[in-house]
Amino acid sequence: MNRQVPSKGNRGPAWARVVAPLLLVPLVAAGCGKSASAPATVTALPSVAATRVAPPEPAAAAITWPLTGVETEKVAQRPALSVKIENSPAARPQIGLNDTDLVYEEVVEGGITRFIAVFQSMTPKVVGPIRSVRPMDANLIAPLGGLLAYSGGQSAFLGLAPKAGLQVLSMDAGAAGFSRTSTKAAPHNVVGDTATFWKQAKGKNKKVPAAAFAYNDEESTAAASGESIKELSVTMSQGFNPRWHWDEKKKVFKRSEGATPATVQGGDRIVAKNIVVLKVKITQTKYRDPAGNPVPETIVIGSGKGLVVSEGKAVAVTWKKKNQKSQIELATADGKAVELTPGNTWIELMPNTNKWTTK
Repeated sequence: MNRQVPSKGNRGPAWARVVAPLLLVPLVAAGCGKSASAPATVTALPSVAATRVAPPEPAAAAITWPLTGVETEKVAQRPALSVKIENSPAARPQIGLNDTDLVYEEVVEGGITRFIAVFQSMTPKVVGPIRSVRPMDANLIAPLGGLLAYSGGQSAFLGLAPKAGLQVLSMDAGAAGFSRTSTKAAPHNVVGDTATFWKQAKGKNKKVPAAAFAYNDEESTAAASGESIKELSVTMSQGFNPRWHWDEKKKVFKRSEGATPATVQGGDRIVAKNIVVLKVKITQTKYRDPAGNPVPETIVIGSGKGLVVSEGKAVAVTWKKKNQKSQIELATADGKAVELTPGNTWIELMPNTNKWTTK
């Protein structure tokens, strides 16, 4: 088929001849690059600054008393005050034992026991009866620093506490704060005023003590993995057999001296949140008391087996103390550090030839 080519005389309508060139303009502009048209107008959008979201502030660590782990708004700036408290029958009931942070029970001559009562978070006005220093006292409380108050002691033992960095408050040396009460016969009647004791602290011995144990206010080690018990009995010696009975309602252990409920002056039962029993070696020194009994020494630098009782449960542990200035470390059978329930703690230094029983 032959294509028809329009002749010059037949060019179509006039409007077509006008519109057609106009339709070609955009095409030509697109093909001719920069020189063919004006640059396009670009409208800049307002810039928006990036908003940085700050991470949440970490929760502030709870403030706790160093020797109990109990939460507080503020820790009082006072040192540990360790006081030698008597536990012979003639000395009972004692004064201030329920206001302690820590109590160490140790065997002394004749099989009787004596306490090192440590105060820091609580401030009882008077404590006692106060008695003499023993050879193991410095090793036990050297990590706490602060003050050691006592009345009397053999000359061989008097220098041990100062050498360990403790400040001694001795009635025999004339320290302020000691007096005698009329409620007991001598020598079981020496008492001490804690405020007067604390006022005498000097230099480094004014510092707040470091923590003696680890605490967990949600679940202690004994609560998490211990066996339920109703009573703990500790054989310290033939005549001294403290027992601790669990009070489910009050969530404390109540102390008895054998079968006799132990109380403080005023009639309240002696109670504890935690009891730590340590099997320790006892050696006999060359020194003797006025009755001729050898003075024993509890060896606390070393290691051994133990038991931690808390929240109505008991768990077997091991203990170790590397040197005089180190704290006693407690661990479970698998090597994990033991955590106690916040509150006061009694440490029973039981001869390793004796036994404890639970039921």
